[in-house]
Amino acid sequence: MNLANPVTKQLLTLVALMALLLLTFFLAHLDFGFLNVAISVAIALIKALLIGLFFMNLWQSDGINRIFAMAGAFMLFILLTLTLSDFLTRSWLEMPGYFPSTQLIAQ
Repeated sequence: MNLANPVTKQLLTLVALMALLLLTFFLAHLDFGFLNVAISVAIALIKALLIGLFFMNLWQSDGINRIFAMAGAFMLFILLTLTLSDFLTRSWLEMPGYFPSTQLIAQ
């Protein structure tokens, strides 16, 4: 098998992505507790790396394309970090006032 052929690389990448898709599907039906999210994110990162390196040809591209791809990934990391920092640092207080949600309104 000649891996220098671009079509062979694309097909092998496609097969790897389909295998990771099946792995994601089957692991979604298993309960790993708090590790479910970590495993899913790890598989998603591997799929994104395969897409970036082989489908977007970043593996063989010049430096400027790699720099812009890394800058985009870095900006995504910053946006996700800021979103999570906002979400995780909020204090979830109850609304003041009386809400008759526990009483029956119409009897």
